[in-house]
Amino acid sequence: MGRVKKLRSITCTPCIIKCDELNAKLDKQIPSMFLSYVCYIFFFNECFFSLESGSSRSLDREELVVLGIETSCDDTAAAVVSNRRGFYGQWGNTRSDCIFPKHNIQQADLLSRYGGVAPKMAEEAHSLVIDQVVQQALDASNLTGEDLSAVAVTIGPGLSLCLRVGVTKARRVAGRFNLPIIGVHHMEAHALVARLVDSDLQFPFLALLISGGHNLLILARDVGHYVQLGTTIDDAIGEAYDKTARWLGLNISKGGGPALEELAREGDSDSVKFKIPMRQYKDCNFSYAGLKTQVRLAIESRSAFQDRKSRADIAASFQRVAVLHLEEKCERAIQWAKEMEPSINCLVVSGGVASNQYIRSRLSYVVERNRIRLVCPPPKLCTDNGVMVAWTGIEHFLLGRFDQPPPAREPEDYVYDIRPRWPLGEEYLHGKSEARSLKRARMHPSLTSIFKSSAQQNN
Repeated sequence: MGRVKKLRSITCTPCIIKCDELNAKLDKQIPSMFLSYVCYIFFFNECFFSLESGSSRSLDREELVVLGIETSCDDTAAAVVSNRRGFYGQWGNTRSDCIFPKHNIQQADLLSRYGGVAPKMAEEAHSLVIDQVVQQALDASNLTGEDLSAVAVTIGPGLSLCLRVGVTKARRVAGRFNLPIIGVHHMEAHALVARLVDSDLQFPFLALLISGGHNLLILARDVGHYVQLGTTIDDAIGEAYDKTARWLGLNISKGGGPALEELAREGDSDSVKFKIPMRQYKDCNFSYAGLKTQVRLAIESRSAFQDRKSRADIAASFQRVAVLHLEEKCERAIQWAKEMEPSINCLVVSGGVASNQYIRSRLSYVVERNRIRLVCPPPKLCTDNGVMVAWTGIEHFLLGRFDQPPPAREPEDYVYDIRPRWPLGEEYLHGKSEARSLKRARMHPSLTSIFKSSAQQNN
């Protein structure tokens, strides 16, 4: 057995206790097959721990190692994730999943220059770095393609030009090393990554998925089986944050949401009286287009808007109402979910906007009132990342849901399976929007309906 370096906390002192507990287990239980130069990262709440050792890596035959690739919007991301259950002798409800260093490249300059995502520019940016990002993920894990069990890649929803870059790369890797390939639903990945970081999270659970392009309330009954309780009928909360930040003249190179949240801390959230959207509709759907209009008009009507205090007041007032809209819909969704699945005791909040600390704090009151638990992945796993894609790939792989390895060389006219508009779950009858019809043109059948149809054909 090689020499093992002890686990060490790399973010905060309170976690030293965790390190000590794991170190004691390491002294007794770590087999030589798991020793490597690789840096393993374990998640405990929002802290990371690293494990290093001094001998070459050999994979256990029971270990699933999946490369995850994400290019659905403006983040180019890749990560290698291993299920490695039972690493500490616990094969039951505790996951000892190993995540090798992940690599993300964000298109900050493009965001700042164009005030948002420009699909063609984003595609070119993905194409320039995708090979580098994937190779860095493999190099950092001290693995090659021959060590992988499968490749997982986001195939939708998202920008078709961007999705194509990731799918093309994933199929090349899978074809070269004769690996199964798993097409992943982007929003399902946001929901399921919570199961990686919280070993107590079991189905069924309720999930609020919030990002720049999505607002979803879903009842998660199993992997690939979801009921859509509510969605946005126009704009998502992330879009509203980004536009408001831009109108306020904030630096959005690192995202409009974080910039606005920071400014809002300085403002009076009651100074501008914005109306809470859709209060007259007793459903779980969202709308942020009207709130955006209210904000724009408030900014245009304030001659002193250039003053930082005035801008902070608008930011704080916007954020209060935007999040109140979330709270009200979550309250109703919890009641609906409990009627369908009385055992539900968790609300998962994930997606890029879920990194917002104000949103987390407000939703903590919602779950407390309803006597359920709030589960939020660490902020680094809320934004688009390869870890969530790889982990979702593992969840599906274990259920036998994957495609056979593609050919090493595909024909030039091959049509890639890309699903830019792809619902996650089947729509709940009471959740249908009374406000106006949702756009359904060129919409792919939902992930849930596909799996249901497949199951019926196999029976």
